[in-house]
Amino acid sequence: MWGITRDGTMWRDESVTYQVAHRSLSEIWRLLHHADAVHGLYYVFMHALFGLRDGGLLTLRLPSVLAIALAAGCVGLIAHRLAGARAGVLSGVVFALVPDIQMYAQEGRSYAMVCALVAWSTYLLVRSLDRPSRTCWALYSLVSLTAIWLHEFAVLALFAHGVSVAVIRPGPRNARGWRVAAGLAFAGSLPLILFSMGQSDQVSWIGRPKAGEWCEIAGWALVALLCAGHLGTGGGKGRSRDTDTGADTDTGAGSDTGAGADTGSGSGHAVVRSVGLSLAVVPTAALLLGSLYASMYVDRYVLFTNLGIALLLGTTLDRLLRSRRWPGTGGAHHPGGAHRPAVRVAALAGLMAVLALVLVPVSRQLRTPESRKDDLTAIGKAVEEVSADGDGVMFTPARRREWKLSSTGPFDTLDDLALQESPAASGSLQGEEMSADRIRARMLSTPRIVVLSDPPGEPEDAVAREAVKRAVLRTYFHACARERVRGAQVTLYARSAAACDDAG
Repeated sequence: MWGITRDGTMWRDESVTYQVAHRSLSEIWRLLHHADAVHGLYYVFMHALFGLRDGGLLTLRLPSVLAIALAAGCVGLIAHRLAGARAGVLSGVVFALVPDIQMYAQEGRSYAMVCALVAWSTYLLVRSLDRPSRTCWALYSLVSLTAIWLHEFAVLALFAHGVSVAVIRPGPRNARGWRVAAGLAFAGSLPLILFSMGQSDQVSWIGRPKAGEWCEIAGWALVALLCAGHLGTGGGKGRSRDTDTGADTDTGAGSDTGAGADTGSGSGHAVVRSVGLSLAVVPTAALLLGSLYASMYVDRYVLFTNLGIALLLGTTLDRLLRSRRWPGTGGAHHPGGAHRPAVRVAALAGLMAVLALVLVPVSRQLRTPESRKDDLTAIGKAVEEVSADGDGVMFTPARRREWKLSSTGPFDTLDDLALQESPAASGSLQGEEMSADRIRARMLSTPRIVVLSDPPGEPEDAVAREAVKRAVLRTYFHACARERVRGAQVTLYARSAAACDDAG
């Protein structure tokens, strides 16, 4: 909850959630026929939530906070079931500390909720492979289907689970149970997947991953592989509990996890390796391969890959803390062996101190407006700085009208020159604009225009309306004043130099 209002600001994607959730159900239904079908269930949920309590930014972001808390709990339960209590605690804590998780825990979009549902379905998968039942498999199918209807790329979690099942090689009964449950979930998601393919132009803005993104992808994949490799040493044993002492010890059977039971699912650490590595790598790899056909990789679309990373990291840390060959301690009969627990505690405390030094500044930054692509409050203030009552306003590209839709005040006295029909009335996200000829005529009849556009260096839309806007401004107007804020620039244009002087 710390910093959940982010200084009272939101960014453009959250603005879309906010304004769509405040439409009527019939208006939302009409919108989904034209755009954002992939977010339809989430919009309906948020509409109902705002109907119960319109708490502004708190209502907008609270579902994500609760979802990440649920996801962390599920990660802990999975690791506890497979590798013991301490592995569960460490995995849950690691998950909560991942910067991307902290970021989307306070985001008014569906990604945290999808992550929570994938975490829940993963727990149900592990439990079903251990103690199969029709009820558990049915619940697994229902949770997976709900996750996909919240965002269709959650189907990639099903593929990751399929890889896990193939690697674990459970008994025929369990393998058949997963195939049926996953098949039903996939079949139930096909209407959404097929329908949303007709709206693929909405994501035409997605480009190829940049160098920094490639480094991040490779870095996390390397961490996952190293952890999986470590858990694979020594036979990938699980955990069991000594009934006399109550202490957790290494075993080859993983008796308290059920992972070595007659389900044929293997030992606890082996299951963590297969489930964690598949979740961490398969969804991202699938999106990147799909990008060979059409760019579609955005990290938040596969936020749930962090579930696998947390499982692997938490379980690896637990195993390191339990290792009999802890650096500098010798074995049990080594003169320094008696001090091994103290060394481990000191090492863990040192690790926590380093993490705090690294993550506290990151956590603080993630709770500021500067952590997002743009800042609607700053944009509104820039508009107030350069505009006067009665000025025209123009958005280029048109989708940047989302900066206006959740704002009050700055745009109330400005004339939206290109807008023909409002978003709600047109069943669209940003409204329906006039033809290129009408836009040109309206611009030429307006002495001063406030133009909101992307920062320099962003690609320009090639459609006729956008080309006309740029051509008219370049040919007939003078740039009088420009304010650059995070993710946007606001420019006042006037037909004459005299009007520019008046603006100053």
